[in-house]
Amino acid sequence: MRKIQSITFIVVFFLSSICFGQSLPTGDQVKKNVNERNEGEHQIQDLKMTLTNNRGKTQVRSTKSYRKDYNDQRKTILLYTSPSNVKGTAFMSYDYHNTSKDDDQWLYLPALRKTRRISAANRGDYFLGTDFTYEDIKLGTKMSKADYNYKSLKKETIDGHVCILVEAIPKTDKIAKELGYSKVHQWIDATIWMVRQSKYWDIAGNKLKTTYAKNIKKVQGIWTFQILEAINHKNNHKTIITFGNSDFNTPIDDELFSEESLIRGVY
Repeated sequence: MRKIQSITFIVVFFLSSICFGQSLPTGDQVKKNVNERNEGEHQIQDLKMTLTNNRGKTQVRSTKSYRKDYNDQRKTILLYTSPSNVKGTAFMSYDYHNTSKDDDQWLYLPALRKTRRISAANRGDYFLGTDFTYEDIKLGTKMSKADYNYKSLKKETIDGHVCILVEAIPKTDKIAKELGYSKVHQWIDATIWMVRQSKYWDIAGNKLKTTYAKNIKKVQGIWTFQILEAINHKNNHKTIITFGNSDFNTPIDDELFSEESLIRGVY
């Protein structure tokens, strides 16, 4: 056993040396590498959201997700397909590459037959009972370009993978209040440039939640996580999102990303 542990340490140390050389990449360099990672021009996915409260009661919701990248923006739409009490609910975001331009987000609630625009002030609200905010959902696997100052702290190993621990601090108090976070720690796998674990602190500086990206593997040549888990340390609520049927090849019609599609739905 001692021999196996020694070999594992040598392998991790060797990979660490290859990835980082003598010094860590800066926080901005890590952000750039993460955001430039190949995710394909478009993606279709099935999502199963399992919500568990502090008494162990669970709710399961199914959605269909569509994402398409353009030269100047990324468009995403999530359409709830079950259960019946949330079917038809939809969320859409336009994430602009120009950081001086505010992103656009909309939520359609079929019970109200009304589309509601999500303002920047509300982007830190939790998304439909999950432990992810609207901003978390919009970012997906990316790191925010404009909201945080990033600093690389050290190298650490997460589940056998050499990672860079990056600290993210909101640039202003206003941004911190909008996001709902005073600080975020992210462990980024420096081989595939994906976030494997994140820890969040609330505005008061208290530990808020931890998220984990699990079962990362290549799908159609693109690194994709199959499970995303969030644990809220304040109320002991948990959200597990399981991703299936990831498709990076099927074209997506531009007309899908419209307010009409939010109301009409695509199943």
